[in-house]
Amino acid sequence: MKRRAFLKNTSLLTLSAGLFSCSKSLDDYAAPQSADLKVAFISDAHVEPGFEDKVRKAIRHLNSQTIKPDFIINGGDTIMDSMSRDKDNVKAQWETWSRVMQQENKFPIYHTIGNHDIWGWKVPDPSIKTDPLYGKKWVVNQLGMKDRYYSFTKDRWKFIILDSNRQSMDYFAGYLPELDSEQFRWLVKELDTTSPHQHVCIVSHVPIVSFCAAIFSGSQPNGDWVIPPFLLHIDSQKLTELFSNYSNIRCCLSGHVHLQDGVEFKGIQYYCNGSLSGRWWQGPFHGIEPAYALFEFKSDGSVSREIITYG
Repeated sequence: MKRRAFLKNTSLLTLSAGLFSCSKSLDDYAAPQSADLKVAFISDAHVEPGFEDKVRKAIRHLNSQTIKPDFIINGGDTIMDSMSRDKDNVKAQWETWSRVMQQENKFPIYHTIGNHDIWGWKVPDPSIKTDPLYGKKWVVNQLGMKDRYYSFTKDRWKFIILDSNRQSMDYFAGYLPELDSEQFRWLVKELDTTSPHQHVCIVSHVPIVSFCAAIFSGSQPNGDWVIPPFLLHIDSQKLTELFSNYSNIRCCLSGHVHLQDGVEFKGIQYYCNGSLSGRWWQGPFHGIEPAYALFEFKSDGSVSREIITYG
């Protein structure tokens, strides 16, 4: 890491997007003095009015950890749904999230775009496309993100945050989990220009490799396991082949399916980390309790995870 990164101010930056308040976000936060990083991973909070107290409970539980995280990674699907809701409804969801995080969150936070964070892709009125907040612009502005995909470094680690969502009007979900060509070229350049001595963690909302995606739907009567396109990156083979060219990629983190697993493939550990909301705030999902994850990223490149339930 360059010397100047250590000298940057570590105060939180509170951003505002138009009429809508933003949660705390930080692009450049000085690396901790410890050689190892402690990182909290939250995902699929699915916030909306009515669930505010439950989200507060989760964030307060995270705050109460004896060993405090250096920062939080939010894996996406921050709000309940923006794909098919009208503007006032989406505004109320974002205001709920911002209010909770401004009042409760104590740590720098880096965000990932989830499919439910994208506004209007399933709204039938074509005039919505002329709204300046249409699509991913609202979530990027609201959360104070550098861009829809980006990277940052902490100590000996580089974290690459991907955008899993490619618009698909022909598919019922409104999206397919796949990197667009522009983002894929950026990812290759990002990996090529990263020192081989720097460890890499890649974050995507939708898993790139996961058995959870099969468990989500279950087996068919004939015994086949079927993974619907919206549950796993459809370019998984392309991405894993790319990753095999870089020995410094240590792990990939995701959310999306509200389930938990850890899969090692070609020397890379893939962690699917459940959800903050469980069954969308209606209890456990497939027997998996609402939870967040605490990661330790060590200076030698090793990674460990602990799943924390807070009910």
